[in-house]
Amino acid sequence: MRFIVAALAACLTLPALAGTYRIPEKQADGWTVGDARKLGWNTELLASLNDRMADGTYKKISSVLIVDHGSLVYEGYFNDGKPDLLNDVRSASKSVTAILAGAAIDRGLIPNVQAPVYAYFPDHHPANPDPRKATITLEDLLTMSSMWECDDENEFSSGHEERMYVSEHWLDFALGLPIKGFAPWMTRPADSPYGRAFSYCTAGAFVAGAVVERATRMSLPAFAAEVLEKPLGIRQSQWNKSPEGIGMGGGGTRYRSRDLAKIGQMIADGGQWQGKRVISEAWVKAMLTPHAQARDDADYGYLWWCFHFPVHGVSTAVWAMSGNGGNYVFVIPGQKLVVVVTSQAFNQKIAHPQSQAIFRDVVLKALP
Repeated sequence: MRFIVAALAACLTLPALAGTYRIPEKQADGWTVGDARKLGWNTELLASLNDRMADGTYKKISSVLIVDHGSLVYEGYFNDGKPDLLNDVRSASKSVTAILAGAAIDRGLIPNVQAPVYAYFPDHHPANPDPRKATITLEDLLTMSSMWECDDENEFSSGHEERMYVSEHWLDFALGLPIKGFAPWMTRPADSPYGRAFSYCTAGAFVAGAVVERATRMSLPAFAAEVLEKPLGIRQSQWNKSPEGIGMGGGGTRYRSRDLAKIGQMIADGGQWQGKRVISEAWVKAMLTPHAQARDDADYGYLWWCFHFPVHGVSTAVWAMSGNGGNYVFVIPGQKLVVVVTSQAFNQKIAHPQSQAIFRDVVLKALP
Protein backbone atom coordinates (compact mmCIF):
# COMPACT_ATOMS: atom_id res chain seq x y z
CA MET A 1 0.00 0.00 0.00
CA ARG A 2 2.82 2.38 0.89
CA PHE A 3 4.44 1.61 -2.47
CA ILE A 4 1.20 2.49 -4.32
CA VAL A 5 0.84 5.76 -2.40
CA ALA A 6 4.45 6.68 -3.10
CA ALA A 7 4.02 5.87 -6.77
CA LEU A 8 0.88 8.00 -6.96
CA ALA A 9 2.70 10.87 -5.25
CA ALA A 10 5.57 10.57 -7.72
CA CYS A 11 3.13 10.72 -10.61
CA LEU A 12 1.54 13.85 -9.19
CA THR A 13 4.92 15.56 -9.08
CA LEU A 14 5.90 14.73 -12.66
CA PRO A 15 6.45 17.80 -14.86
CA ALA A 16 3.67 18.82 -17.20
CA LEU A 17 3.67 17.35 -20.66
CA ALA A 18 5.72 19.31 -23.14
CA GLY A 19 3.88 21.99 -25.08
CA THR A 20 2.83 21.30 -28.63
CA TYR A 21 4.51 22.99 -31.56
CA ARG A 22 2.16 25.02 -33.73
CA ILE A 23 2.82 26.66 -37.08
CA PRO A 24 2.48 30.45 -36.72
CA GLU A 25 -0.81 31.89 -37.90
CA LYS A 26 -0.87 33.43 -41.37
CA GLN A 27 -1.83 37.10 -41.13
CA ALA A 28 -2.15 39.99 -43.54
CA ASP A 29 1.11 41.55 -42.39
CA GLY A 30 3.49 40.37 -45.08
CA TRP A 31 4.94 37.41 -43.24
CA THR A 32 5.35 34.01 -44.88
CA VAL A 33 4.86 31.27 -42.29
CA GLY A 34 6.59 27.91 -42.34
CA ASP A 35 6.45 24.52 -40.63
CA ALA A 36 9.60 24.11 -38.52
CA ARG A 37 9.09 20.32 -38.52
CA LYS A 38 9.43 20.11 -42.30
CA LEU A 39 12.55 22.30 -42.13
CA GLY A 40 14.25 19.95 -39.69
CA TRP A 41 13.94 21.93 -36.47
CA ASN A 42 13.74 20.09 -33.14
CA THR A 43 10.18 21.19 -32.48
CA GLU A 44 9.97 19.27 -29.19
CA LEU A 45 12.72 21.52 -27.87
CA LEU A 46 10.96 24.61 -29.19
CA ALA A 47 7.67 23.51 -27.68
CA SER A 48 9.37 23.02 -24.30
CA LEU A 49 9.49 26.80 -23.98
CA ASN A 50 5.88 26.66 -22.82
CA ASP A 51 6.82 24.50 -19.86
CA ARG A 52 9.91 26.54 -19.02
CA MET A 53 7.77 29.67 -18.85
CA ALA A 54 5.11 27.91 -16.77
CA ASP A 55 7.51 26.45 -14.22
CA GLY A 56 9.44 29.70 -13.80
CA THR A 57 12.67 28.60 -15.45
CA TYR A 58 12.36 31.75 -17.53
CA LYS A 59 10.63 34.73 -15.95
CA LYS A 60 8.77 37.68 -17.46
CA ILE A 61 9.45 36.64 -21.04
CA SER A 62 6.62 37.99 -23.20
CA SER A 63 7.41 36.55 -26.64
CA VAL A 64 9.82 34.41 -28.65
CA LEU A 65 9.72 34.43 -32.45
CA ILE A 66 11.95 32.58 -34.92
CA VAL A 67 12.40 33.39 -38.60
CA ASP A 68 14.21 30.89 -40.83
CA HIS A 69 15.19 32.13 -44.31
CA GLY A 70 12.36 34.64 -44.39
CA SER A 71 9.64 32.36 -43.00
CA LEU A 72 8.18 32.78 -39.54
CA VAL A 73 8.45 29.25 -38.12
CA TYR A 74 7.87 29.76 -34.39
CA GLU A 75 5.76 32.27 -32.50
CA GLY A 76 5.12 32.05 -28.77
CA TYR A 77 3.59 34.56 -26.37
CA PHE A 78 3.88 34.19 -22.63
CA ASN A 79 2.89 35.93 -19.42
CA ASP A 80 1.51 39.33 -20.47
CA GLY A 81 2.69 39.04 -24.06
CA LYS A 82 0.33 39.06 -27.03
CA PRO A 83 0.61 39.64 -30.78
CA ASP A 84 -0.63 43.24 -30.68
CA LEU A 85 1.43 44.32 -27.66
CA LEU A 86 3.75 47.23 -28.36
CA ASN A 87 6.84 45.96 -26.56
CA ASP A 88 9.00 48.52 -24.77
CA VAL A 89 12.35 47.37 -26.10
CA ARG A 90 14.34 50.07 -24.30
CA SER A 91 17.87 50.37 -25.71
CA ALA A 92 17.19 48.03 -28.61
CA SER A 93 15.82 51.28 -30.05
CA LYS A 94 19.41 52.46 -30.50
CA SER A 95 19.85 49.97 -33.34
CA VAL A 96 16.84 51.50 -35.09
CA THR A 97 18.46 54.91 -34.72
CA ALA A 98 21.55 53.54 -36.49
CA ILE A 99 19.32 52.32 -39.33
CA LEU A 100 17.76 55.79 -39.59
CA ALA A 101 21.19 57.42 -39.67
CA GLY A 102 22.04 55.13 -42.58
CA ALA A 103 18.79 56.05 -44.33
CA ALA A 104 19.72 59.74 -44.04
CA ILE A 105 23.19 59.03 -45.45
CA ASP A 106 21.68 56.94 -48.27
CA ARG A 107 19.59 59.96 -49.23
CA GLY A 108 22.51 62.37 -49.11
CA LEU A 109 21.01 64.28 -46.19
CA ILE A 110 24.05 63.43 -44.05
CA PRO A 111 27.30 63.26 -46.06
CA ASN A 112 28.83 60.30 -44.19
CA VAL A 113 29.66 59.03 -40.72
CA GLN A 114 32.49 61.54 -40.44
CA ALA A 115 29.96 64.39 -40.29
CA PRO A 116 30.86 66.66 -37.34
CA VAL A 117 28.11 66.54 -34.72
CA TYR A 118 28.30 70.09 -33.36
CA ALA A 119 27.93 71.57 -36.84
CA TYR A 120 24.28 70.50 -36.75
CA PHE A 121 23.57 72.60 -33.67
CA PRO A 122 24.97 76.10 -34.30
CA ASP A 123 22.08 77.59 -32.32
CA HIS A 124 23.18 75.80 -29.14
CA HIS A 125 25.88 77.12 -26.86
CA PRO A 126 26.19 74.44 -24.18
CA ALA A 127 28.42 74.28 -21.13
CA ASN A 128 32.06 73.17 -21.12
CA PRO A 129 33.09 74.63 -24.49
CA ASP A 130 36.19 72.96 -25.87
CA PRO A 131 37.65 73.20 -29.39
CA ARG A 132 38.14 69.42 -29.42
CA LYS A 133 34.38 68.93 -29.45
CA ALA A 134 34.29 70.16 -33.04
CA THR A 135 36.02 66.92 -34.04
CA ILE A 136 33.33 64.64 -32.56
CA THR A 137 31.69 62.79 -35.44
CA LEU A 138 28.48 60.89 -35.97
CA GLU A 139 30.58 57.72 -36.09
CA ASP A 140 31.87 58.48 -32.59
CA LEU A 141 28.29 58.48 -31.34
CA LEU A 142 27.28 55.37 -33.27
CA THR A 143 30.22 53.44 -31.83
CA MET A 144 29.88 54.70 -28.23
CA SER A 145 33.41 56.05 -28.39
CA SER A 146 33.14 59.83 -28.33
CA MET A 147 35.42 61.93 -26.13
CA TRP A 148 32.50 62.94 -23.89
CA GLU A 149 32.71 61.86 -20.26
CA CYS A 150 29.66 59.67 -20.54
CA ASP A 151 29.28 56.17 -19.15
CA ASP A 152 25.91 54.71 -18.15
CA GLU A 153 27.68 51.87 -16.35
CA ASN A 154 29.39 54.32 -13.98
CA GLU A 155 26.96 55.99 -11.57
CA PHE A 156 29.51 58.76 -10.99
CA SER A 157 29.78 59.66 -14.69
CA SER A 158 28.76 63.19 -15.65
CA GLY A 159 26.88 61.82 -18.64
CA HIS A 160 24.99 59.02 -16.89
CA GLU A 161 21.59 58.70 -18.57
CA GLU A 162 19.64 59.16 -15.34
CA ARG A 163 21.14 62.65 -15.01
CA MET A 164 19.99 63.48 -18.51
CA TYR A 165 16.45 62.28 -17.84
CA VAL A 166 15.95 64.69 -14.96
CA SER A 167 17.29 67.68 -16.89
CA GLU A 168 15.01 70.02 -18.80
CA HIS A 169 17.08 70.19 -21.99
CA TRP A 170 18.55 66.83 -22.94
CA LEU A 171 20.36 68.13 -25.99
CA ASP A 172 22.16 70.86 -24.07
CA PHE A 173 22.95 68.32 -21.36
CA ALA A 174 24.66 66.02 -23.87
CA LEU A 175 26.40 68.69 -25.92
CA GLY A 176 27.64 70.27 -22.70
CA LEU A 177 29.32 67.16 -21.34
CA PRO A 178 32.99 67.61 -20.43
CA ILE A 179 35.83 65.91 -22.27
CA LYS A 180 36.73 62.70 -20.47
CA GLY A 181 40.09 61.89 -19.01
CA PHE A 182 41.64 58.46 -18.67
CA ALA A 183 42.59 57.15 -15.26
CA PRO A 184 45.68 54.90 -15.14
CA TRP A 185 43.52 51.77 -15.13
CA MET A 186 41.48 52.84 -18.18
CA THR A 187 42.37 51.85 -21.74
CA ARG A 188 43.00 54.78 -24.04
CA PRO A 189 41.72 54.79 -27.62
CA ALA A 190 45.16 54.21 -29.13
CA ASP A 191 45.56 51.08 -27.02
CA SER A 192 42.02 49.78 -27.58
CA PRO A 193 40.88 47.23 -30.16
CA TYR A 194 39.79 49.04 -33.32
CA GLY A 195 41.34 52.24 -31.95
CA ARG A 196 38.25 53.25 -30.00
CA ALA A 197 37.68 53.35 -26.24
CA PHE A 198 34.09 52.18 -25.69
CA SER A 199 31.80 53.50 -22.97
CA TYR A 200 28.06 52.93 -23.09
CA CYS A 201 26.42 56.34 -23.54
CA THR A 202 22.68 56.69 -24.10
CA ALA A 203 23.10 60.47 -24.39
CA GLY A 204 25.25 59.88 -27.47
CA ALA A 205 22.59 57.76 -29.16
CA PHE A 206 20.03 60.45 -28.33
CA VAL A 207 22.21 63.09 -30.01
CA ALA A 208 22.69 60.81 -33.02
CA GLY A 209 18.92 60.80 -33.39
CA ALA A 210 18.88 64.59 -33.01
CA VAL A 211 21.44 64.84 -35.84
CA VAL A 212 19.09 62.80 -38.04
CA GLU A 213 16.25 65.16 -37.15
CA ARG A 214 18.29 68.25 -38.03
CA ALA A 215 19.59 66.73 -41.26
CA THR A 216 16.20 65.47 -42.48
CA ARG A 217 14.12 68.33 -41.07
CA MET A 218 11.71 65.70 -39.83
CA SER A 219 10.96 64.31 -36.40
CA LEU A 220 12.61 60.97 -35.73
CA PRO A 221 9.24 59.15 -35.53
CA ALA A 222 8.10 60.71 -38.84
CA PHE A 223 11.37 59.84 -40.59
CA ALA A 224 11.23 56.30 -39.18
CA ALA A 225 7.69 55.92 -40.48
CA GLU A 226 8.67 57.10 -43.96
CA VAL A 227 11.93 55.23 -44.54
CA LEU A 228 11.59 52.13 -42.34
CA GLU A 229 8.19 51.37 -40.92
CA LYS A 230 5.98 51.93 -43.97
CA PRO A 231 8.34 49.98 -46.31
CA LEU A 232 8.22 47.08 -43.84
CA GLY A 233 4.46 47.26 -43.41
CA ILE A 234 4.74 48.30 -39.77
CA ARG A 235 1.42 49.97 -39.01
CA GLN A 236 1.96 50.99 -35.41
CA SER A 237 4.85 52.01 -33.20
CA GLN A 238 5.44 54.35 -30.31
CA TRP A 239 8.37 56.73 -29.91
CA ASN A 240 9.32 58.76 -26.85
CA LYS A 241 10.41 62.38 -27.02
CA SER A 242 12.67 64.50 -24.82
CA PRO A 243 11.21 67.42 -22.83
CA GLU A 244 12.18 69.75 -25.68
CA GLY A 245 10.42 67.53 -28.23
CA ILE A 246 13.36 65.67 -29.81
CA GLY A 247 12.75 62.04 -30.75
CA MET A 248 14.37 59.69 -28.24
CA GLY A 249 16.80 57.71 -30.36
CA GLY A 250 18.39 56.20 -27.25
CA GLY A 251 15.59 53.99 -26.01
CA GLY A 252 11.97 53.28 -25.21
CA THR A 253 10.57 52.72 -28.70
CA ARG A 254 7.71 50.21 -28.81
CA TYR A 255 7.03 47.67 -31.54
CA ARG A 256 5.00 44.51 -31.99
CA SER A 257 7.08 41.32 -31.87
CA ARG A 258 6.35 40.49 -35.51
CA ASP A 259 7.46 43.98 -36.51
CA LEU A 260 10.71 43.62 -34.59
CA ALA A 261 11.25 40.42 -36.56
CA LYS A 262 10.71 42.40 -39.79
CA ILE A 263 13.49 44.80 -38.83
CA GLY A 264 15.76 41.85 -38.11
CA GLN A 265 14.85 40.12 -41.36
CA MET A 266 15.53 43.27 -43.37
CA ILE A 267 19.00 43.40 -41.82
CA ALA A 268 19.57 39.67 -42.43
CA ASP A 269 18.70 40.27 -46.11
CA GLY A 270 21.26 43.05 -46.47
CA GLY A 271 18.78 45.93 -46.28
CA GLN A 272 15.93 44.42 -48.31
CA TRP A 273 12.43 43.40 -47.29
CA GLN A 274 10.84 40.81 -49.57
CA GLY A 275 13.01 41.86 -52.49
CA LYS A 276 12.54 45.62 -52.09
CA ARG A 277 15.44 47.83 -51.04
CA VAL A 278 14.91 49.64 -47.72
CA ILE A 279 18.47 50.46 -46.58
CA SER A 280 21.59 50.27 -48.70
CA GLU A 281 23.61 47.08 -48.50
CA ALA A 282 26.71 49.21 -47.92
CA TRP A 283 25.17 50.73 -44.78
CA VAL A 284 24.09 47.36 -43.40
CA LYS A 285 27.61 46.04 -43.95
CA ALA A 286 29.14 49.05 -42.21
CA MET A 287 26.66 48.84 -39.36
CA LEU A 288 27.39 45.14 -38.83
CA THR A 289 31.16 45.55 -38.80
CA PRO A 290 32.98 45.66 -35.45
CA HIS A 291 34.19 49.19 -34.73
CA ALA A 292 34.81 48.97 -30.97
CA GLN A 293 35.22 46.33 -28.30
CA ALA A 294 32.35 46.74 -25.85
CA ARG A 295 33.40 43.98 -23.46
CA ASP A 296 35.79 41.06 -23.40
CA ASP A 297 33.01 38.93 -24.89
CA ALA A 298 31.33 41.43 -27.21
CA ASP A 299 32.17 43.85 -30.02
CA TYR A 300 30.11 46.80 -31.19
CA GLY A 301 29.16 48.01 -34.65
CA TYR A 302 27.00 51.06 -35.25
CA LEU A 303 24.66 50.78 -32.24
CA TRP A 304 24.46 47.01 -32.84
CA TRP A 305 26.04 44.42 -30.53
CA CYS A 306 28.17 41.55 -31.81
CA PHE A 307 28.20 38.42 -29.65
CA HIS A 308 29.53 34.96 -30.36
CA PHE A 309 27.40 31.85 -29.84
CA PRO A 310 27.97 28.20 -30.75
CA VAL A 311 26.14 27.18 -33.93
CA HIS A 312 26.52 23.45 -34.50
CA GLY A 313 29.63 23.60 -32.32
CA VAL A 314 31.24 26.50 -34.17
CA SER A 315 31.62 29.91 -32.54
CA THR A 316 29.59 32.26 -34.75
CA ALA A 317 29.14 36.03 -34.82
CA VAL A 318 25.61 37.01 -33.86
CA TRP A 319 24.46 40.61 -34.29
CA ALA A 320 21.84 41.93 -31.94
CA MET A 321 19.59 44.75 -30.95
CA SER A 322 19.64 44.69 -27.16
CA GLY A 323 17.66 46.48 -24.48
CA ASN A 324 16.99 46.58 -20.76
CA GLY A 325 14.72 43.83 -19.54
CA GLY A 326 16.29 41.24 -21.80
CA ASN A 327 14.80 42.48 -25.07
CA TYR A 328 16.66 41.19 -28.14
CA VAL A 329 16.53 40.84 -31.87
CA PHE A 330 19.27 38.34 -32.77
CA VAL A 331 20.45 38.16 -36.38
CA ILE A 332 22.82 35.66 -38.00
CA PRO A 333 23.00 36.89 -41.62
CA GLY A 334 24.89 33.85 -42.88
CA GLN A 335 22.23 31.50 -41.50
CA LYS A 336 19.37 33.84 -42.49
CA LEU A 337 18.19 33.38 -38.91
CA VAL A 338 16.30 36.03 -36.94
CA VAL A 339 15.15 35.53 -33.36
CA VAL A 340 13.10 37.94 -31.30
CA VAL A 341 12.95 37.69 -27.52
CA THR A 342 10.88 40.29 -25.70
CA SER A 343 10.92 40.52 -21.94
CA GLN A 344 9.69 42.69 -19.09
CA ALA A 345 12.39 41.80 -16.57
CA PHE A 346 13.42 45.44 -16.42
CA ASN A 347 16.41 46.31 -14.22
CA GLN A 348 16.74 42.70 -13.05
CA LYS A 349 19.98 40.73 -13.10
CA ILE A 350 18.29 37.74 -14.71
CA ALA A 351 17.15 39.73 -17.75
CA HIS A 352 20.00 39.44 -20.24
CA PRO A 353 21.34 36.03 -19.11
CA GLN A 354 17.98 34.31 -19.49
CA SER A 355 17.17 35.84 -22.87
CA GLN A 356 20.58 34.81 -24.13
CA ALA A 357 20.02 31.35 -22.62
CA ILE A 358 16.79 30.98 -24.57
CA PHE A 359 18.66 31.85 -27.75
CA ARG A 360 21.66 29.64 -26.97
CA ASP A 361 20.11 26.63 -25.21
CA VAL A 362 16.79 26.36 -27.00
CA VAL A 363 16.83 28.07 -30.38
CA LEU A 364 20.37 27.28 -31.49
CA LYS A 365 20.19 23.73 -30.15
CA ALA A 366 16.93 23.19 -32.03
CA LEU A 367 18.42 24.57 -35.27
CA PRO A 368 18.40 22.10 -38.19
